Amino acid sequence: MSSTIQDYLASLRGKRVAVIGIGVSNTPLIKMLLRSGIEVTACDKRQRDDFAGQAEELESLGAELRLGSDYLEGLDHDVIFRTPGLRPDVPELIAAKERGSVITSEMEVFFQVCPCKTIAVTGSDGKTTTTTIIAELLKAAGKSVYVGGNIGRPLLPDVDGMEPGDIAVLELSSFQLMTMEQSPDIAVITNLAPNHLDVHKSMEEYIAAKKNIFTHQGPGGLLVLNADNGITSGFAPEARGRVTLFSRRTEPEKGVFVKDGAIWVRNDMHERPVLCLENILLPGEHNVENYMAAIAALDGLVPDQVVRDFAAKFAGVEHRIELVRTLRGVRYYNDSIASSPSRTIAGLRSFKEKVLLIAGGYDKHIPFDVLGPEVVEHVKALFLTGDTAPKIRAAVEASPGYRPDALPIQEYSSFDGAVLAACQAAQSGDVVILSPACASFDRFKNFMERGAAFKKIIYGLE
Repeated sequence: MSSTIQDYLASLRGKRVAVIGIGVSNTPLIKMLLRSGIEVTACDKRQRDDFAGQAEELESLGAELRLGSDYLEGLDHDVIFRTPGLRPDVPELIAAKERGSVITSEMEVFFQVCPCKTIAVTGSDGKTTTTTIIAELLKAAGKSVYVGGNIGRPLLPDVDGMEPGDIAVLELSSFQLMTMEQSPDIAVITNLAPNHLDVHKSMEEYIAAKKNIFTHQGPGGLLVLNADNGITSGFAPEARGRVTLFSRRTEPEKGVFVKDGAIWVRNDMHERPVLCLENILLPGEHNVENYMAAIAALDGLVPDQVVRDFAAKFAGVEHRIELVRTLRGVRYYNDSIASSPSRTIAGLRSFKEKVLLIAGGYDKHIPFDVLGPEVVEHVKALFLTGDTAPKIRAAVEASPGYRPDALPIQEYSSFDGAVLAACQAAQSGDVVILSPACASFDRFKNFMERGAAFKKIIYGLE
C-alpha cells in the first residue's frame, strides 16, 4: 500500500469508489475523495429529505447518491469504504468482495498512511475520557496532537498536514477494529464487559474485535491493560510487544498502581508516585482507572508535574457524570454516555449518597443481572423509561435485599416524563442522575442528543 495519502489518492483515480454512510465520520472522506478527482458513489439507507441540504452539496461536488432501503444493492465498485456501524459480513459486501471489490474503511486507510506515532484507546467503558486525558496531557506537554477516530472528527483528511513528530490519539470502537490489519504504536484497553451484543454475534466476537487493537503490533509496540478486569488481564501473553499493566487492587511488577493515596509508576528504572488521588477533580474510582491507563501509556512522554497540574483542573467530558446544575440543594448530573450496565455501575459508585436514577433505553440484548444489586445498594428511587424498562425493573426486583418500600420504581412512557418525575421527587441534598445503562436509539439519534434533551429539561426548571 502507498506510504503517503497523496500516493493513496492517486491510486484511486480512474477507479469507481463507493462510500457507505453519509454521516459525521464519512462526509469529510467523501469530500476529500471528490476534491481529489475520484469518482464517488455515496450510499445511505436514509432518504434525501433526511439530509437537510447535505445531499445537494455532495452532488454539487460531483458525488452520485444512492439513497433508500436498497442502498447496498448491486455494489460492484473497485473500492468500497464501509461505515463502522455496518457489519463486514452483510451479504451485499460479501457479494461485492467476491466480484473483486476491495472493502476498506476510513480508519484502515488512516493507519496505512499516517506518518506519525499513534496512540489508540478502546474498551467497554472509559475510552472517551481516557482518550481525552491522553490527548490533553500531550498538548499540555507541548506536543502537536490530532484527536479522532470514534470521537472528534475523522483524521484521514488531516494526514497531509501531519509531521513525523506529531501524535495521533484515537478512540476506536469494536466496529472500527473488526477488520483492522494494523495496530497503533501504543494500544490501551480500559476494560471489557458485555456490550453491543445487538450487533456482534457473540461476546467472543466482541472480544476478538477489541483484541485487534494490539494483534498487529510489532516488538516495539506497547500494550496497556487493566489487570483488574477478568477479560483484559488475560491478554498479556498474546502481546507481540511490551505490556504495561495498571491496577487499583494489586501492585504489578511493572506498571501503574495505587499506594498510599496516590498513583504510582514502577518500571525498569525506578518506582515513583505520580498523582495524589485527592488532587483528581473528576469523581469516581473509574476515573482513577482512566488516569492510571493514561499515565501508563504516557510514561516517558509527559512530565509528572504536567499530569498533576492537569488532573487538578480537568472537569471531564460532556455527558460523562457532567454536573448540569445545582438547584435548591439538588445536584443534577448528565451521564448519558452510560449505554451499558457496567458504565452505569461506575457512575453510581461515584457518589457517597444514594441517588435518584433515571435509566432505560434501547435494547442491546445485554443482561441487567449485574445492575440490579448495584441499584439496590446505591439508588433511593428509580425512574425507568424506554424499551428496556421492564428488564431493568425485573433485575432490580430479583436482587437480594430489594424492598419496594425502600426503593420505589416507577415506569414512564416518555423520556421527559421520567426526568420530570425524578426532579419532582428530589429534595435538598439529593443527587439526580441520568445514567441509562442502555443505548439511546429507541428515541434519540445518539447519546449526545439524549444528554442534550436531559440538560434542556434541567435548565428549564424553576
